[in-house]
Amino acid sequence: MIEQPFLTTDRLELWLPRAPDMRAMHDVVLDPETGRFLGPRAQFSDHAIRFMRNAGSWFLYGYGAFMLRLRGRDGVIGNCGVFHTFRGLGEDFDDQPEAGWIVAAEHAGQGLAREAMQAVLGWFESEHGARRIVCMIAPENEPSLKLAARLGFTPLRDTELPDGAAVRLLERLRG
Repeated sequence: MIEQPFLTTDRLELWLPRAPDMRAMHDVVLDPETGRFLGPRAQFSDHAIRFMRNAGSWFLYGYGAFMLRLRGRDGVIGNCGVFHTFRGLGEDFDDQPEAGWIVAAEHAGQGLAREAMQAVLGWFESEHGARRIVCMIAPENEPSLKLAARLGFTPLRDTELPDGAAVRLLERLRG
């Protein structure tokens, strides 16, 4: 397995997910402040399915979520990336590259998600070309909505997930 970072920024190292990262990322999202907009995450089995789905995107599509750590340090502080998934939200959203980011609450508000996503989006366009990318964010998650706008995402529509949770769908058009 690759041990060194796949991408680096001024403050971060991003690497492909590995099996030990599954529990570390679960610990990140279990924090009530970090997970407040992520829906239920209490069951490790649910988290594991989500983690493996995102990791599987690398195998099937050549892109996926990266794990994040502070540069030169150990420990997972979040994940971010462009991955491929099917959520049952309609043809304008499903079967599209989807962006997402999670940063541990203790590191939130420092611009780390923006720094990571700018590196990821640059890498994605370089490797996969200029393509439309979608994302979904809880409507009350103002920090993520502001970040999405800074990254070039614009509103597509509001809808509900199968569990009834409200989400705002966004898209970033390129090419």
